[in-house]
Amino acid sequence: MWKKSWLLFVLFGIGFVLNHAVFATESVQTLLEYRHDVTGDGKPEKITVYGIPFETGSGFLREIWAIIELNNGETLRIDYEGGYEPKLEFADFNHDNVDDILFSSPTGGSGGLYNYALHTVKDNKLEEIPLPSPLPIESSFQDNFKASIKIPGIEETIILDVSDRKDEYIRLGLYQKNGLLNEPMELMLDPIAMFEVIEMEGKEGYGLKSFRQVSGAYHADQLGRVEVEWYYENGEWNPIHVEWVPTGVKTRK
Repeated sequence: MWKKSWLLFVLFGIGFVLNHAVFATESVQTLLEYRHDVTGDGKPEKITVYGIPFETGSGFLREIWAIIELNNGETLRIDYEGGYEPKLEFADFNHDNVDDILFSSPTGGSGGLYNYALHTVKDNKLEEIPLPSPLPIESSFQDNFKASIKIPGIEETIILDVSDRKDEYIRLGLYQKNGLLNEPMELMLDPIAMFEVIEMEGKEGYGLKSFRQVSGAYHADQLGRVEVEWYYENGEWNPIHVEWVPTGVKTRK
């Protein structure tokens, strides 16, 4: 009796594993295929992007990865964060005469954020290249319905006139009717939302342009964005050009 029960338990376990494996295999989707030389051997490698949806019919991919078929018969795998509609772009960001692989995928959140990852596969060696970090921005609301933003790379402090929003700010308790702040408060600084591949003026090859939103009392209360052009040299990303782009607010001199 004991042997029969044990046998049934083992068979049940094997059946569960096989069913789970079939389900996992069926849920894997081939999303994209590329042919591009990313090793520097002068021949294009086949790069296939796969994903597993969060659930049947869902556009969100809980797992995303790429398989690189090297010309020597070996393969490399890059695992990425989940998201929507992944994409690969190829450009030589570290200036070693071999194109690198930039992955991007929208997160689907309200902030318009993307997941990114950057890798190099020169000489068949997979390495990740860290992406630029956000600049250390100082910001705050000021009395008389003003806001100040100090951005590295921009010499003068930016002063914004937010008086057209004063009724909302008073209602929220941020300001008193006489324009005085009820308490010190910083602006809302998003992480970098997205990167754009750009050719660098006056520099060799390609760089990245980052976009970062700055908001007021809440996320939808957009004040502007910080755009930075980055260039990779000496093993790090350097900000080459920094610009403040206001969103429907006046900049006071």
